[in-house]
Amino acid sequence: MRILFVTPECAPLTKTGGLGDVSAALPAALRTLGEDVRQLIPGYGEVLAGVKGLSALATLHVLGFEVRLLGAEGLLVVDCPALYRRDGGPYQDAHGVDWADNALRFAVLSKTAAILAGGASPLAWRPDCVHCNDWPAALAAGYLAFDGAASAASVVTIHNLAFQGNFDAGVLGRLGLPPQSFTLDGLEFHGKLSFLKAGLAYGDAITTVSPTYAREIQTAEFGCGLDGLLRRRRQSLTGILNGIDTALWNPGADPLITATYDASSLERKSLNKQALQFRLRLKVDPQVPLLGVVSRLTHQKG
Repeated sequence: MRILFVTPECAPLTKTGGLGDVSAALPAALRTLGEDVRQLIPGYGEVLAGVKGLSALATLHVLGFEVRLLGAEGLLVVDCPALYRRDGGPYQDAHGVDWADNALRFAVLSKTAAILAGGASPLAWRPDCVHCNDWPAALAAGYLAFDGAASAASVVTIHNLAFQGNFDAGVLGRLGLPPQSFTLDGLEFHGKLSFLKAGLAYGDAITTVSPTYAREIQTAEFGCGLDGLLRRRRQSLTGILNGIDTALWNPGADPLITATYDASSLERKSLNKQALQFRLRLKVDPQVPLLGVVSRLTHQKG
């Protein structure tokens, strides 16, 4: 199967959370199973600097912007300097403030994905499936649904339902979206335009990061206002437990820890505990429990 994996971030090029890890590991795992996967990612400065061998594949006109489509092995880059080459992160500036034009920035990413999956694609390679990850890519499912000639199926993966990409309804026309899409059954959400809701409403299939989370987001407590739609689409919703890249996350070969260990040498793990206690100026005591968490500082993480 030919799969276009659309994502706003991909480790190690750019990463703000677990989506960046998944966007690197899942396509790699699918390739080992024989699937033809190509990632589509915005051309942030760090992406252009970090990928060797990028070559120009085509020039597209997307929502009023001239976009260069660049390619390297397994990777497609949406190069639009006015939208993506900025100081700061994928979603926010250096002061942590959301980019004011995020709706346009990620609509261009989504629309580019839909173009590559449609009849007007400039590439000979055409995906059978467009895999849209979280709200920045979810609108691609809407663009595909509005294009009657598109034949590719769409899968929308919810990594975090709390981030929905909700914007002023006034941008509807600027994003090339038909007026009839702005309804309760479409992408309207409490008077705003919701990228994620568009994906949930128009995607052929919906997945999320675990069977438990798939059940939770259908409840009022965890559904972030979208539980009703998710319940209506429950036959299309599947929870698939996130895995890890066991080659990357391997304590037996990790150069960043004090002592490597595996299942046959667990006693060596205590050397890492000792080193961490020392580094954090804690009492070095093998009897004291020590827990380390790598996480965003948010209530969602407990």
